[in-house]
Amino acid sequence: MLHISKDKIKIKEDLNSFKSYQFTDVKKRFFKFNHFIVALLIIILVMMFLPWTQFVRGNGTITTLRPDQRPQTIQSPIAGRVEQWFIQEGDFVNKGDTIVYISEIKDAFFDPLLLERTDIQVQAHEMSYQSYQEKVTALEFQIEALNEERDLKLEQANNKLLQAFLAVESDSIDLEAARTDVRIAKRQLRRFESLESEGLKALSDLETKQVNYQRNLANLISQENQLLASRNQVLNARIELSRLKAEYQDKISKAQSERFSTLSNQFSAESKLANLENKRSNIQVRSNLNWITAPQSGFINRAIQRGVGETFKEGAQIVSIMPSNVDLAVEMFVDPIDLPLVHVGESVRIIFDGWPYIFFSGWPNLSYGTFGGEVVAVEQFISKNGKYRVLIAPETGEVWPEPLRAGTGARTFALLNNVPVWYELWRQINGFPQDYYGPEQRMKEQPRDMKPDLQ
Repeated sequence: MLHISKDKIKIKEDLNSFKSYQFTDVKKRFFKFNHFIVALLIIILVMMFLPWTQFVRGNGTITTLRPDQRPQTIQSPIAGRVEQWFIQEGDFVNKGDTIVYISEIKDAFFDPLLLERTDIQVQAHEMSYQSYQEKVTALEFQIEALNEERDLKLEQANNKLLQAFLAVESDSIDLEAARTDVRIAKRQLRRFESLESEGLKALSDLETKQVNYQRNLANLISQENQLLASRNQVLNARIELSRLKAEYQDKISKAQSERFSTLSNQFSAESKLANLENKRSNIQVRSNLNWITAPQSGFINRAIQRGVGETFKEGAQIVSIMPSNVDLAVEMFVDPIDLPLVHVGESVRIIFDGWPYIFFSGWPNLSYGTFGGEVVAVEQFISKNGKYRVLIAPETGEVWPEPLRAGTGARTFALLNNVPVWYELWRQINGFPQDYYGPEQRMKEQPRDMKPDLQ
């Protein structure tokens, strides 16, 4: 080997005297790093067994809990023209305050004395109705009088018929007596003729018997005529009875026909009167509809109809109003896959737009700026956006910020089951769904008060 340089390479230096060498001491570094890794692994292992709260995320907006507290538009029930405004946007109005006055644009309501003229028509039809009513009453009295008169006449005719029957019976008895007299007189005459022919009776006695026989025979004929006359009286009484029935039936029928005709006119007048009264009531109500008033207390958001003199149709929107006293709620939309996990009474944490927050998804108790809520309603049919609507009200004892307004955005986290961190990581790595359990299971998990109710 050539010894060209005078420097000795076999000379050994003490490297520990150098600070850079001391800093790169491998054994010390390895020892510290190993301790750090072991401590880190212990911390991670401990964290793996920490409780993790599963949740369902959703987005929504602030609304109101009751439908009558939500923003609404005031509509005009009649067509009209804007004449005068009494409010401006942003004003607070109480229930019943006048908002705008409108005038009529239909020619049927142009007459300023329309209500008075309608009242005159109503009064005229009322008098007409009363006249028909009184005429019906008079005809009823007339029919009643005719019925009474008919009954009396029929009773009189029945009495005459009974008298005729009795006369026939009496004449029949008299006729039978006359026939008996004729038979007796005839026998006496024959006996006296026989005695006179034998010379036992004088001729004058025979002539007396002949006269007596002729007299009895004439009486018989007279009684037969009397009986025929009595029978003729019975027929006349029957004819009179039938005539009276027909006569009074005709009079009563005419009176009843006139009564029914009057009743028809009365009902027609009553119908016209009802129509006119309905028309008058409609005019009175319509006259009050010219003043558009606030249905409830609230703030005027926006005037939809503008200016003065602008016309609009029935049902047109005039202004929009926001009620003042409202119970706020959050309208959240969840995916159909998460719907079985959301139940009425579920606890929800809410983040409102405009409020600072620090949110730990797995540890909601450590979060800041979130507000508690409770699910009060879950929609039974899917919305147009392909999600299900969930309504959230403030949780018991929770106070939401006062400046919140309807329409403010909100993010919600429905709190589910408490699981270890390692289980949540394992579930997400494998793509498994979150733990499903219903309200019945949750009630079983809650501690029960075993003390008996002393009330």
